[in-house]
Amino acid sequence: METNGHPFRQLFLSTLKLSACTFGGGYVIVPLMRKRFVDELHWIEEQEMLDFIAIAQSSPGAIAVNASILVGYHVAGFAGAMLTVLGTVLPPLVIISVISLFYQAFRQNAIVNLVMAGMLCGVAAVIFDVVLNMAKTIVQQKRFLPLAVLIGAFVATRFLHVNIIVIILICGVIGALDTLHAEKLRKAGDEK
Repeated sequence: METNGHPFRQLFLSTLKLSACTFGGGYVIVPLMRKRFVDELHWIEEQEMLDFIAIAQSSPGAIAVNASILVGYHVAGFAGAMLTVLGTVLPPLVIISVISLFYQAFRQNAIVNLVMAGMLCGVAAVIFDVVLNMAKTIVQQKRFLPLAVLIGAFVATRFLHVNIIVIILICGVIGALDTLHAEKLRKAGDEK
């Protein structure tokens, strides 16, 4: 992991810019975080980022904040986690504070309503891109259980209307069993 001298400043400014320029929630910021910290800065490996995303999604709270905590902690410990959280929450806090002052004017403005509707299309496209990239990485690793879990969770949610908490618990158990199995295979390979 190469930090180029100023990891704290870089962590804060990276998450601040990502948060300030991203609309649509955590699922939109996740691919941008991956691009920044995996592809550009090379501070995190691809598989680690996928693990961080999985943990961030399954933890209570906003996915963007959870992911920034994990990235910050991984790169620079507790101080890094605090800086990335600050960088992530500061722009929405300022924007929401300003909007709340002018809420009635924004609510009645037809142009603002059209812009918001257009942004929803962009958000859907970015979420779709995240799913495709995650699936591509899983297929390249020839690990089909996570792909089966992804498809199964989608079908259970969309078509069978299974409670999301049940799906999360089942996915957690499957992930834990898969990890234990992989660890058992790794230990058996080390003993040979």
